[in-house]
Amino acid sequence: MHFELTSETNFDFIFIFSDSFTLKMSPKSVLITGCNRGIGLELVKQFLALGSPPQHIFATFRTMSDELKKLGDENKNVYLLKMDITDIPSYHSIVKQVEEVVGEAGLNLLINNAGLLPTNRDLASVTPEDMRQAFEVNCVAPLFFTKEMFPLIEKAGKASGETGRSLSKAGVVQMSTAVASIAENTGGGLYAYRCSKSALNMSMKSMSQDLKDTGVLILAMHPGWVLTDMGGPNALITTEVCCKTMLETFESLSDKDHGTFLRYNNTPIPW
Repeated sequence: MHFELTSETNFDFIFIFSDSFTLKMSPKSVLITGCNRGIGLELVKQFLALGSPPQHIFATFRTMSDELKKLGDENKNVYLLKMDITDIPSYHSIVKQVEEVVGEAGLNLLINNAGLLPTNRDLASVTPEDMRQAFEVNCVAPLFFTKEMFPLIEKAGKASGETGRSLSKAGVVQMSTAVASIAENTGGGLYAYRCSKSALNMSMKSMSQDLKDTGVLILAMHPGWVLTDMGGPNALITTEVCCKTMLETFESLSDKDHGTFLRYNNTPIPW
């Protein structure tokens, strides 16, 4: 999950939705990491709430929450996958489990949502271990999990028959943060979190260039400052507003957004 603990949230806007909120398109299959709570859990809920929800929603977790278990028990299209995102050798098994379900249709959308915000945040308290753990979870894991999953994502793009890029066809969203922006860093601190997420952005950008001929849409997204356990009571938006807005943004993304760094409400962030 990804959260902002500074005042650098000037471009987070609250959107009001009616009960009739639906998308014109949704991916046939989506995999979301870090779904036991917070943004990951709410993304599962919001995909389920669509007028035409995905046929397959894969939700990974390290520790199963009661709420996530309930979603899995009550919805046949939700597949719960136990995974520690730092256990890179386990990725192959996860890919196989997904492949057994999606078959030749492939995986349309991967959302790398799992993340880590270390407790030690200022210059006086940050440790080398904080930096190592944050890089492992926030940059190394999303890069290599995407690499392992990519053949299934590319397969989905080819199977769709669609022209142009879209997240309903084939895409990767690396969940980043506005505080990864070097240009917008006016508050300092958050060394491990900022640095690891800036590194995630760079790995996303390189991947978008290396894989630009595959037709897969790849980008980084800031989910906003969200009211969660880690986001704290001063955050600006609920997980519901965050994820509803994000899904609406997903629908509008196309070739022009490949390799970009966006907020959940479809506004750009300077690198």
